[in-house]
Amino acid sequence: MTNLNWGILGSGWIAQEMGEALQTVNGSIYGVYSANPAHAQRYAATYSVAHCYKSAEEMLADPNIDIIYIATPHNLHYQFIRQALLAGKHVFCEKSITVNASQLQECAALAAEKNLVICDGVTLFHMPLYKELKKRIASGAIGQVKMVQVNFGSCKEYDVNNRFFSKELAGGALLDIGVYAVSFARYFMGSKANVVLTTANYFETGVDESSGILLKNPDGEMAVISLTMRAKQPKRGVIAGEKGYIEINNYPRADKATITYTEDGRTETIEIGSTAKALQYEVEDMQDYVQNRTGQANFQYVCDVMDTLTAIRSQWGMVYPFE
Repeated sequence: MTNLNWGILGSGWIAQEMGEALQTVNGSIYGVYSANPAHAQRYAATYSVAHCYKSAEEMLADPNIDIIYIATPHNLHYQFIRQALLAGKHVFCEKSITVNASQLQECAALAAEKNLVICDGVTLFHMPLYKELKKRIASGAIGQVKMVQVNFGSCKEYDVNNRFFSKELAGGALLDIGVYAVSFARYFMGSKANVVLTTANYFETGVDESSGILLKNPDGEMAVISLTMRAKQPKRGVIAGEKGYIEINNYPRADKATITYTEDGRTETIEIGSTAKALQYEVEDMQDYVQNRTGQANFQYVCDVMDTLTAIRSQWGMVYPFE
């Protein structure tokens, strides 16, 4: 795999993690842009980035860049994905890839038209453990999947000015942490949910603070999801089948799962990959998609998840000011 020229758009904490992953896997980072020039300069110095740009437009116009990595707040994702695709760049965008299904549909159509790759940063889609568990389930190890249970609770500090609580920046639990929980459910369900039932409590700024979500697909598989943004919960997922169940703790970047077999209570532990390398796996998959055009096995999941997230917000009647 040859090195590719990545341009980093945004310089927050997740871009810092991606910088480390890119140095390890790709060997170098070509360029960076941040709305704060001092942050861009510091990022460039930390990760030996060759080019700092004065604007996003300047970076997108650089013909040497192969992939744009977007690490901005959610509300800017669609704008920058579209601009990058129009500039002929492949795109890796942090989750949530867009804020609604129509935005993603438009970006997907544009990428297909221009023969470009778009991918999102839901780590579990790229972890080796999940790929192995998918094979185990397909082989019938736990029988027909009946139920998925998944929790994610984060206790964000009370701060009405933080982006997590800003409706203008598409804050709230659903797009910040719920995207992982819904992605987990979709990954292990045989088809997209066609029944969505949900209710939510709201923070004083109007974003969703906590919610309960029930999903059911045409195969009769169900998922129960619990999200909280002002109360800690374990990041725990369970996939229950007729012959056994799989438990995964800290599931967004998990490298370990336990299968309990119903008939005799026997347990089996599966350990594959490394939590510490989660973003490296993302880089490896993205570069494989771009260089070898192997096909994005997970992109339909990404689209299905966004359809579900949009259906959930529709039931709440929650619309962001910029939509």
